[in-house]
Amino acid sequence: MVFAKAPQPGAVKTRLVPALGEQGAAALHARLVKRTLAVARAAAIGPIELHCAPDSGDSFLQFCGSRYRAALMTQAAGDLGERMLAAFECALATAPRAILLGTDCPALSLHHLRKADRVLREGLNAVFIPTEDGGYALIGLTRCSAHIFDGICWGESTVMAETRKKLAALRWRWRELEMLWDVDRPEDYERLVASRLLEGQRVTA
Repeated sequence: MVFAKAPQPGAVKTRLVPALGEQGAAALHARLVKRTLAVARAAAIGPIELHCAPDSGDSFLQFCGSRYRAALMTQAAGDLGERMLAAFECALATAPRAILLGTDCPALSLHHLRKADRVLREGLNAVFIPTEDGGYALIGLTRCSAHIFDGICWGESTVMAETRKKLAALRWRWRELEMLWDVDRPEDYERLVASRLLEGQRVTA
């Protein structure tokens, strides 16, 4: 499951607007969405769902669904935790395991996705890829509980730490894979350019 917003100028990557402008930030977001879907398709670990915001009517997201053979779904209402919970409840009603990721982590590769899938197939309840900013880029589950999404300060540096406490309280078995990094701030964009993960192409305002 890939969570993605429509690349509307002024509505995505807002912390990069001072550096890239609204159009540039939206263009970068669109490239990150396509990269994430390409990685998910290459991993070949299961069907792909593109969970769209604000809805699945955006032409770019519809193009992505067709190009990467992803089923389009509209994200549920509520905060990020409520939306992720709804997605997992739906997925795990028919599948033994599910993996959810956003589109802000260009360092995430098909090998990370395959390793996360192996962890879940080994019988653990959850798997995460934490990020340097204190959040996580990937969450995979074999069971679902609203507790791990409730009361989290989304967007803050405490997300993964709070989640660990909730997992421990549930007595779940989980594993964390190697820490990666997101692209949210101008310095993250410079790191992205240096990494050449998007062919080293700059986005201009």
